[in-house]
Amino acid sequence: MIEARHLRVLRAVASTGSFSAAGRELGCTQPAVSQQMKALESSVGTPLLVRTGREMRLTQAGEALVRHAAGIIAGLTAAEEEVAAIAGLRAGRVRLVSFPSGSSTLVPTALAALRAAHPGTRVFLEEAEPPNSVELLREGDCDVALAFRYEGAAGAEEWDDLVVRPLLTDRLVALVPEAHRLARTEPDGSVAIGELAREAWIAGCPRCRGQLVEVCEGAGFTPRIDFATDDYPAVVGLVGAGLGVAVLPQLAVESVRPRGVRTVALEPAVRREIVALTLPDLAQVPAVAATLDELARAGARQPAAR
Repeated sequence: MIEARHLRVLRAVASTGSFSAAGRELGCTQPAVSQQMKALESSVGTPLLVRTGREMRLTQAGEALVRHAAGIIAGLTAAEEEVAAIAGLRAGRVRLVSFPSGSSTLVPTALAALRAAHPGTRVFLEEAEPPNSVELLREGDCDVALAFRYEGAAGAEEWDDLVVRPLLTDRLVALVPEAHRLARTEPDGSVAIGELAREAWIAGCPRCRGQLVEVCEGAGFTPRIDFATDDYPAVVGLVGAGLGVAVLPQLAVESVRPRGVRTVALEPAVRREIVALTLPDLAQVPAVAATLDELARAGARQPAAR
């Protein structure tokens, strides 16, 4: 195996014509230069230098190796500088996948702070709901995945193979039209979900929809779902138009401007844990670690976390 340090010595010998001059140029002794040249010749299996009087002359193999050495050393130097820039957060790339309500609340705050602190770090954002986002992470298609799981939900995902960075705990709230009888509930009050048993329902994303049915059945009724949409503004618009009630995570409510609706806390409380996930090796990459830090700070500032 040819080592870069041996190539540097060979180039110095070729340019200066002697071991002693090469040693002075490299800041080492003449015996050290001789030893490294012997090691290089042993690696390639052929002589690279011949002595002519007091000077050294390259063999044909030596000339070929010197010719390639310039490009090899230049490439290594560029690689070292790039790695140093990434390690020092002067450069770097992070592929982030987030679910929609996280993309409109946590992600903008986190990425703005990351850009201000480390302008050389670039973040590429895609949207996907868990568990798809988690699979993208495991398959190497992203570096950080925002995900959530409901407390006490049956079949909750296992993340034992991943680095889990908690961001916030998000409580589900009921959305009712402004004219609804429960809209007058005190701001610090709550209502039992059973009080909505006879209402028409607007259901949200598939996972939230499944959680809604599970919670309602736990309260002794099956919700009559008249409308189902993955679009949170559409959910709010349908509720505001008086077409039904809905249950959404507080973070989803924060992601839209809820006009014509009121939010009401529910009992029993239903919460989801929002986290940032990455792989153990990726957690050591400075740009990924900085992204996780900023996401955690953004989560702590969210009203849903209070």
